[in-house]
Amino acid sequence: MKVIEGNIASPLGFSADGLHAGFKKRKMDFGWIVSEVPASVAGVYTTNKVIAAPLIVTRQSVKKAQKMKAIVVNSGVANSCTGVQGMEDAYTMQQWTANKLGVEPDLVGVASTGVIGDLLPMDTLKTGLSKLVVNGNADDFSKAILTTDTVVKTVAVTEQFGRDEVTMAGVAKGSGMIHPNMATMLAFITCDANISSETLQLALSQNVETTFNQITVDGDTSTNDMVLVLANGCTLNDEILPDTAEFEKFSAMLHYVMQELAKKIAKDGEGASKLIEVVVKHAPNTFDARMMAKSVVGSSLVKTAIFGEDPNWGRILAALGYAGVDVPVDNIDITLGDVPVMLGSGPVAFDAEKMQDIMHEEVICITVDLHSGEATGKAWGCDLSYDYVKINALYRT
Repeated sequence: MKVIEGNIASPLGFSADGLHAGFKKRKMDFGWIVSEVPASVAGVYTTNKVIAAPLIVTRQSVKKAQKMKAIVVNSGVANSCTGVQGMEDAYTMQQWTANKLGVEPDLVGVASTGVIGDLLPMDTLKTGLSKLVVNGNADDFSKAILTTDTVVKTVAVTEQFGRDEVTMAGVAKGSGMIHPNMATMLAFITCDANISSETLQLALSQNVETTFNQITVDGDTSTNDMVLVLANGCTLNDEILPDTAEFEKFSAMLHYVMQELAKKIAKDGEGASKLIEVVVKHAPNTFDARMMAKSVVGSSLVKTAIFGEDPNWGRILAALGYAGVDVPVDNIDITLGDVPVMLGSGPVAFDAEKMQDIMHEEVICITVDLHSGEATGKAWGCDLSYDYVKINALYRT
């Protein structure tokens, strides 16, 4: 697998565009991804019981059509908690896009992100849609889906499948309300491989648990969280089938793209200054390792300690203890960077100056060794800063 410079339109047969329609005052806020041919599609969605209208519409269409031609996205207005009118607007958003492309509505996915409780300004949507073009500026799409994000989040890779080179690319947005349990905010992945929707869903479902589900910024699960993967088969490679070496290769590509997007989301948490990576190793099983890692990275006390550059390892140990799984506590090692702060479940002296240098880094690695098995789990998050409170206290104003 080779990592390349690219965007969501890098795979064959895909294009994208983005622009400022007026959902937000100044920044780009509207865009789409379009495939030359209807693509196989797979999706995972929020587990929040309060579900935004666009997500309901898209999930229904994916289930019904098992194919997708385009995804249209607006930022600034979430179209969530908007009642009957919100559902009608989401269907209209889908229908208008389908009309423009000359396809059935169920071949169009819709997504919205932004302020909850506001209705979509449909005149703004209609005007913006009239200006979107096929084969537009794909980099602008990456910008158009952002809300409080500070950077675009993209990744692209290629891999050889027989005589054919398959390209996969992903784009995501997410900065706050990140604590997923099926997906994260919004992420879209395109690929030109030949793979059925059923097999694509299998690959997505297998990889979401160890990627998007292992990040947390603030413990909140959004009403609009969604990941969609499209594969249009434009490389004409032999169909990728389950339980084959080619499927494992494809799954590895997907895992890499999803993990990189997940880490970019965690690093760009609202007000964040540091990315936190937690590795729990030598655990009794993989699930327990993942839950312990996510418990540590999600702890507000750990996050504030990292922001304050305080190597308070007691908070790490406490977070392990309330992870909701059996924690073998008799022989735990905890390391910050490459400096042990706890060995054999007891404190150890460490070089304060070296630790200060480690805590000053932009990426803080916490390693927990349980000495109780062979399983490993990873999770990613960010520190909790003054700016996080400021951003969210003033979100609507």
